[in-house]
Formats: sequence, structure tokens, C-alpha cells
Amino acid sequence: MTGLEIALIAFGLMLLAIFLRLPIGLAMGLTGFFGVWYVLGNPNAPLSQLKTLSYDTFSSYSLSIVPLFLLMGQFATKSGMSAALFEAANDWLGHRKGGVAMAAVGACAGFGAVCGSSLATASTMGQVALPEMRKRGYSDALSTGVLAAGGTLGILIPPSIILVIYAILTEQNIVKMFIAALVPGILAALGYMLTVAIYVRIRPDSATTADRVPYGHRFLTLLKIWPVVLIFGLVMGGIAADWNWAKPGIQALFTPTEGAAVGAVATGFYGIVTGGLNFKTFMQSVLAAAQSTAMIFFIVLGAQMFNSFLAFTQAPQDLAQWVVSQNMAPLVVLSIMLVAYLIFGCVMDSLSMILLTIPIFYPIVEVMDFGLSPEDAGIWFGILALIVVEVGLITPPVGMNLFIINSMARDIPMAQTYRGVAPFVLSDLVRVVILVAFPGITLWLVGVMF
Repeated sequence: MTGLEIALIAFGLMLLAIFLRLPIGLAMGLTGFFGVWYVLGNPNAPLSQLKTLSYDTFSSYSLSIVPLFLLMGQFATKSGMSAALFEAANDWLGHRKGGVAMAAVGACAGFGAVCGSSLATASTMGQVALPEMRKRGYSDALSTGVLAAGGTLGILIPPSIILVIYAILTEQNIVKMFIAALVPGILAALGYMLTVAIYVRIRPDSATTADRVPYGHRFLTLLKIWPVVLIFGLVMGGIAADWNWAKPGIQALFTPTEGAAVGAVATGFYGIVTGGLNFKTFMQSVLAAAQSTAMIFFIVLGAQMFNSFLAFTQAPQDLAQWVVSQNMAPLVVLSIMLVAYLIFGCVMDSLSMILLTIPIFYPIVEVMDFGLSPEDAGIWFGILALIVVEVGLITPPVGMNLFIINSMARDIPMAQTYRGVAPFVLSDLVRVVILVAFPGITLWLVGVMF
């Protein structure tokens, strides 16, 4: 058998193991282990490789950004930022038809800017916004659907753990990936708000309006969210301060890893000031961040074993050459990849999809001519992949955000949540089409700042 045939068989067996509920990190690790054994014909080869692979992988300085951003997200969750963000957004938008749902989207976007986790954003904002919408007479479908969709902003608006992992896998600049995600993230939030506006006009009985809040009170609530703006500006501004229009010699205030540390400390300090972070909640945050980090790193190690197996088979390079030989248009190839992400998203979590597919898809992206430089193509593809992965979080049957939100209101049938999230999935797909057709939307800010 050729290396490509071996890899395809191994990939199928690994997917079967995942569908049988084997943890994905273990499935990838075992596939890589036995795959290397088979290709090299030496049982000692994967054992010899494994004893150095762990150190080589986790001694990477860049990976230390993951636990720091996770800790920052935990501190943000405990500090009460979510309530302040929702109150401010609700004061400004609540008097409009569907305004509380729009406010929930805006609060999710703001919380995602200091959290970096979709599940944490959905869970935290759901606790704050879901009771409010149900109290005001919003339909069950809209209430749960908008929060499930809004939660996905946690992995699109930087800082994002998935973007960090993608940048490390493809050797992209983490800062440029963060900057590139800003405009699509803002478009996502605006698109969700527009979806709410259209939804409540098609179904007028699905939402109500609140009393208009005086401007004096609105500005007072804005003052409560200045720490969110400050922390986001400090982290993103600090790691992206070296712009091409700045004076020669000016450097970034800190690296992305240092920026994550600054963000974690600033968010923790805010939690202490507001009283949301005490010794008990601090230890809970550290433990939760450690558990999430261990889970992510275990999947990363399994992916590295699998990637090593692929490298021995030369399957990614062979597949890339085969795709080129078919003379398919680059956009057709890209569309097939994005559809594959949508399918995988129905049964797999976002991190697993990225770790599983990037070693296979990215070599193909590198050899395709999209009319962009290799670096720009890598950044553009990363943002597109992230958006489609984000859609997977709200598509049945295994959309994680759907289960997170539905678990907070067990009296709401899951079918209602599915129905409510459908317009937001459509909004995501429209945004993907726009960003595929116009790569400059994604790359414009990167070009301005670098």
C-alpha cells in the first residue's frame, strides 16, 4: 500500500474510534502510535519517539499562552463582568423590539473579548441573560437560540485559544491571527443582531420591548464596563503596538504570552476589587484552568503523535499533489474543506476538529493559488476554519453550546433550541460566503497594522 492509502485507512479507523466515544486525544494518539509502528515495522520506534515528543511539544514557550488565557477567562467568569456587560447593553438596546436578545449578543461579544472560550461565554451569559429574556416574555426558541449563537463569539473575538493552537500548528504569527479575527468577530456580532431584528419582525410574538432608560443612567452603566475595555485594550494593544506607521524602533509592549499573563492579572485584580474573587473562587479558577489545560494538552499530544505518523507516510504532501493534479479551482477545494468542517462539527468539538484536520488541509492550502501571499492565505484560511468550526458549536446533534444553554432551562424542549438557533446558523453561513468571496475583509486590518 502507498503511504496515502495507509493514512486514509488509519484516518477512518480513528474516526470510528471517536464515534464509539473513545476520547479524541487517545484516539489520535493510539492511531499515531500504531501507525508509526506499522510504517517503520519496528515496535520500538513509537516508544522511542514518545519519550521525547512530550518534552519537545510542551517545552514550547508559545503553548504557555493557553493556561494563561484560560485562567483569564475563569477570573472574568467569577468577577461579575458578565452582569455588568449585559446591564449596559440592555440599557442601550432593551427598548427596541428584540432588544434584550441583541443586548445578550453584545454582552457575549464583550465577554468573549476577555474570555477566549465559547463554552464559558455561553454558560456565563446564559446565567445572566436567559432568566431576563424569559421574564420579559421572549419565546423559548429565541431565548436559547440567541445565547447559544452568541456564545460562539468567545472563540472568534480574540483572545481565542483555538486561534493560538492554529497559529502554533501552522507557524503563523499569533498577533496577526488575533488582529485578523477582529473584523470577522465584529461582523458576527452585528450579523446576529440583524438576525434578531429580522426574526422578531417575522415572529412578532417572540419578543417584547422594555421601557426606555434615561441617557443619564445609560452612561452610568457604561462606566461599569470600563475595566473590560481597559483589559482588552491593554492585552491587544500591548501585543500589537509595533505598527508599521509607528516611529522606527518602537516595539510591542509584550509578547502574546506576556499579554496573556497581564490580562490574567488584570482580570484577577478586577475580580478582587468587585468582590467576586476570593480565596475560594481563586482556587476554583486555578483548578478549572488547570483541568482545561490538561485536557487541551492531552489532545495536543495525541495530535502530535498522529501528525508524526502522517509525516512518515508523506500523505499530506501526496494528497496536496493529487489535488493540484485534478486542476480543480482553488475556491472549489476550499469549499470542500469548509463543508467537511460543517460535517465534522455535528459530531466533534472545535479544538479536536482543528487538531485533526489542519495537518491534512493546510498543506493543500499552501500549494493552492488564491491570489494571496502564503502568509495571507494561511491567516485567511485560519479565520475561515475558525468560523466554520464555530458553526459546529451550534449545529445538532452535538452542538456543545446548545446543550450548555438547554441545561439551564430543562423545561425547554431541545427541539425549540434547535429551531431558535437555525437563523443564526444561516447568518454564519452568509458571513462565510462573504469572507470567502472577499479575503480583504479579513486581511485589511492586518495590512494596516503590519
